[in-house]
Amino acid sequence: MTEATETPGGENYLATLAGIVADVSDVARQVAAAQIAELRVLAAAGRLAEEQAVQQNAKVRLHDMALRSIAAEVGGVLRTTDRTVQRRIGEARTIIEGFPAAVTAWESGRIVREHVRAIVDAGTTLPAEMWAEFEAIAIERCERETPNRVRGELEIFAQRMHPRSFAERHEEAAASRCVRLVPGRDGMSDLVATLPTVIAEGIHDRLTQQARAIVDTREERAAGSGDAAGVVASDTRTTDQVRADVLADLLLAGTPALDDTRDTSAGPLGAIRARVQVLVPAATLTGSDDGPCDLSGRSPIDPATARTLAGDTGIWERLFHDPTTGVTVATDSYRVPSGMRRFLQARDQHCRFPGCRVAAIRCEVDHTQDHALGGATKLSNLAHLCQRHHSMKQFTAWRVRQLKGGVLEWTSPLGRIYREDAPTPAVAFTPADPPPLSEPAPF
Repeated sequence: MTEATETPGGENYLATLAGIVADVSDVARQVAAAQIAELRVLAAAGRLAEEQAVQQNAKVRLHDMALRSIAAEVGGVLRTTDRTVQRRIGEARTIIEGFPAAVTAWESGRIVREHVRAIVDAGTTLPAEMWAEFEAIAIERCERETPNRVRGELEIFAQRMHPRSFAERHEEAAASRCVRLVPGRDGMSDLVATLPTVIAEGIHDRLTQQARAIVDTREERAAGSGDAAGVVASDTRTTDQVRADVLADLLLAGTPALDDTRDTSAGPLGAIRARVQVLVPAATLTGSDDGPCDLSGRSPIDPATARTLAGDTGIWERLFHDPTTGVTVATDSYRVPSGMRRFLQARDQHCRFPGCRVAAIRCEVDHTQDHALGGATKLSNLAHLCQRHHSMKQFTAWRVRQLKGGVLEWTSPLGRIYREDAPTPAVAFTPADPPPLSEPAPF
């Protein structure tokens, strides 16, 4: 058999495949060139902020304000948040200015973007004065292997090059321990804790032991007879599910072991309860609809959880909305200041800077026109801003004015205008039908 007949479609197949491969190669070069150009532009934006601070002999805070302002300006064009742009600016400066040889190798096609990321990720664990030495060796290694194969090798190489002991670096890294919440889909989120490895392993092991104990007990009872077996048979949770449930029980109902104020009862830390803002549509609350409910500033939650939260609350307030725009115009309240805050939380739901999603309950109520300059404390002059964007409004050239219906009009330092409409209310009340004339109106 000839080579042409041994391949699918013969010579035509090979010619078509060769064309596709050539096109892929051309597109890859174009994409790489565009990505490198974007990195250089973002790095230039970061240098501009630094130059502004130097010219004005500014302190670190004012430099950060300049960077925030520039990031917001660029974010408006890219249709993304200023936080994301500021992070990308920092990453771009690290790559372009810290690892120029890797960028050159990427630009010439000797390595690809994932190689550069592996080099930067491993190299930045070293002091900056060692980056060039590490970079030269890393590039040579990357030219012979795929990114996934070389990444681990680069990390180990960087660890061996580091002038400080691992113990010293671990102590410093432990200072950055934290807990993060990453909203997911379908009413779920990831709770991510960055902890020393020993503690993290210990937590996971304890959860695993407790989960296995629960599962084993369930199976032992299920193997028995009588009513007890019938009850436990309905529990079909997997070990992973039980482990997650135990974690939630411990964190929500347990008293922190590190609470130095505890006594015979739960101390202040053990008594802390989370504050959550949930918007529940009336149809969902009554059970006639099973749609998602809004956990303000985060993500949807399931209707069953929302109904449970609503049933446990001791306070109910009505929200009145303009029937035309749907914007909240009033709320029941006992004290006017707190009622005004609740009104604004219901209207704004999150920070009102374009693209920001920080929940209103974690924001500051800001006077659109400064109170010191005559701005009144009224709903049409108030809006929620997170600390970051509140500071930007005060210390940068970004300006804002409030229009009717809670609409904010932001003007950037370049004169670009961004309209920030009030979020669509999750709950809307409509007037009830009047009673028949033959029946007296209820009191």
